[in-house]
Amino acid sequence: MFIPFNKPYLPLSSLRYLMESALSGTIAGNGKFTRLCQQYFETQFGFRKALLTTSCTDALEMAAILCNLQPGDEVIVPSFTFMSTANPFLLRGANVVFADTLPEVPNIDPSEIERLITHRTRAVVAVHYSGLACEMDWIMELAAAYNLLVIEDAAHAIESYYKDNPLGSIGHLGAFSFHETKNIISGEGGMIVVNHEPFAGRAEIIWEKGTNRAAFRRGEVNRYEWVDIGSSFLPSDALAAILYAQVRRFRRIQRRRKWIWWEYHERLAPLEEKGFVKRPFIPQYATVNGNMFYLEAADRATRDRLLDHLKKHGIGAVFHYFPLHASPYYHSRHDGRPLPNARRFSDTILRLPFYYSLNQKQIDYIAKILWRFFL
Repeated sequence: MFIPFNKPYLPLSSLRYLMESALSGTIAGNGKFTRLCQQYFETQFGFRKALLTTSCTDALEMAAILCNLQPGDEVIVPSFTFMSTANPFLLRGANVVFADTLPEVPNIDPSEIERLITHRTRAVVAVHYSGLACEMDWIMELAAAYNLLVIEDAAHAIESYYKDNPLGSIGHLGAFSFHETKNIISGEGGMIVVNHEPFAGRAEIIWEKGTNRAAFRRGEVNRYEWVDIGSSFLPSDALAAILYAQVRRFRRIQRRRKWIWWEYHERLAPLEEKGFVKRPFIPQYATVNGNMFYLEAADRATRDRLLDHLKKHGIGAVFHYFPLHASPYYHSRHDGRPLPNARRFSDTILRLPFYYSLNQKQIDYIAKILWRFFL
C-alpha cells in the first residue's frame, strides 16, 4: 500500500465548467467564473471585497502594495511560516522583523509583536497555521493602539473561525490559497480579501495591472487607462472554472476533510496519552477546518526517524517549516534573537497524508504504522 501525502480532488464537473469557459469565447481573467467565485466568498463569509489571484503569494504581494510601504518600514512576521509570507514585503523595500510563535500552537505570539513594535513598524502578518486561528482580538488591539495594518495570511484557513468571525475577515486584508494541497483548489490559485474600505477601489486597480479596466468594463469610466502601479494578479477564468467546481461542492468537501481530521485526532489520542507525540492544540477561540493534520514528536531526531519509518511503509508524510529567521537568505539579516518556539516546531512537526479521498482503511493503516514505531 502506498499513501501519498496529497492527492488533488477534481470532480468531473471541473471538466464541464472548464469546457464552458473555453467555449464562452474568452478564458482571460475576470470572466464569468471569476465573478461567480468572488460572489460566493463574499456572500458565504461576509468578506467586503474578494478578488481571485494566481496564488496566495500574489494576494500577499497585492497586500504589500496596498500597505504603501516605504524603504525602512518594518513588518512583523512569524518566523514559522512559508517564505511567501515574507517575500512580498521585502520586495516593497520593507524590513521584515521575525517574531516567535506561541509555545502550544505554531501561531505568532501577540506578546512578541508588542515587544517588537517600533516607530518604524507599519504592519503585522498573522499566519493561521493549519487553519487554527491566531489570537486576533489581541492583535487587532495592538494594531489600533499603534496605528498598524494587519494582514491575515489565511492560506490554510478557508472556513476557519476566530470565535464567530471567519478568518480573513478580521484584519485589514486577508490572503487565501487554492493550491492543490488546500481544502478547495484550482491547482495554483489564491484570493485577496479587502476588509478596509479605503483599499477596495485601489485593490481592483492593482489587480488589473494598475489600470481602471474593471471600472471601464462596468461602464463607470469612459476611458481605460493606466492609473497606478500593479501587475497581472488576476487568474485565467479557466482556473476560476476549476475552482467553481470546488465551490459548488464546498459543503461536501468540508464535511469529508473535517471527518478525516477528527478521525486522526481520535485514533492517535493514545499515542499522546503515552507521551510519544502531541496532537494539535486547539485554542478555545479557534475552530478546525480540515486543512491538515500534524503531530509533534519529542525532538528532531525522533521526528526524522519517524518520517523514514513512515516512508519505508509507503506513507508520504512531510515536515513543516524551516524557520525563516535562520534560513540561508535571511540569517545574516536577522537581529540575532533566539526564537525557540519556532525552532522547536520546525524540528518536531510532522504532517500526515491528508486529502479528500483518504479513507478509513488508509487511516487505520497509518495509525498502525505509527504505533509500530513507538511500541
